[in-house]
Amino acid sequence: MAVGFKIDFLFYQVGHGDFLHSFFSTISYHLEPEGWGTKYPNLLKKLYNGRLPWSDVPLALSELEEIQARLERFEPKDVVWDIDDLSKRPPWGDNISADITNLSNYFITSDGRDLFEVLRKALQDSISEKTDIEIASL
Repeated sequence: MAVGFKIDFLFYQVGHGDFLHSFFSTISYHLEPEGWGTKYPNLLKKLYNGRLPWSDVPLALSELEEIQARLERFEPKDVVWDIDDLSKRPPWGDNISADITNLSNYFITSDGRDLFEVLRKALQDSISEKTDIEIASL
């Protein structure tokens, strides 16, 4: 089952739910020493838990920019598949493209797009449409 970001009738596909959980797990593990959602509450609490009000999206965009810049410092081997079970590894292991050089460009959606770009576009469209953004399954 594919998950993605939904804004009214617009849907931005990400891929499998485990992959999206890995994205948020990696962020929290490496960038939030005080715990899940303590530094990036709009993305890791509101959006991850299902819905981010469009009025909070500008704050979420700022969080996203900071996260992407900070993840450049981490190598692909530092990916966290599941923050609740750090022994879990991605199903593809270390077999990744040579184009992936750090965690800011590690996350590629099931249709081949950069997850940061997909999320950024979805957030921008949430503002344009004045509609909340949510995580949804197809």
